[in-house]
Amino acid sequence: MPVFGAQKFVLRKPMQIIIDADACPKAVKEIVFRAAERAKLNLTVVANTKIRMPYNPLFKSIIVPANFNEADDKIVELVSPEDLVITADIPLADRVIKKGALALDPRGYLYDENNIGTKLAMRDLMHELRENGFEGGGPDEFKPKDRERFANSLQKIISGAVRKVQ
Repeated sequence: MPVFGAQKFVLRKPMQIIIDADACPKAVKEIVFRAAERAKLNLTVVANTKIRMPYNPLFKSIIVPANFNEADDKIVELVSPEDLVITADIPLADRVIKKGALALDPRGYLYDENNIGTKLAMRDLMHELRENGFEGGGPDEFKPKDRERFANSLQKIISGAVRKVQ
């Protein structure tokens, strides 16, 4: 029988993945479903409409009212340090980072405390320009290279989290 003596043990909850699903590309959701299933991670999908997802006892779907920031507020309520949130919403990513969690864009770019300020400033600038009549055209089309970058980034994050817990 092992003797633990004065050793300190900290029980941590495994990383969960939360998807901000309303504007998330279908291909990204499918990648996340497969990755979470392989790694046996809890997955929560938050949206204001029903999202099709595979059955898995570790997966759950939360439908929120279509009110402004309702999904964002629910995600911030659910997220814990070291969880992963999939979102293209920069203000939501900022809130998630402030809670000690990770935020990954559907194109595979990781938001962090070093780049979120710049991303917020650029978002605000573009919003102001659009309000003053500038037509920017919106985000680029989601391409196969975006999907590949996302899958690679997600795998690195999950691999790192699984190693931390073991």
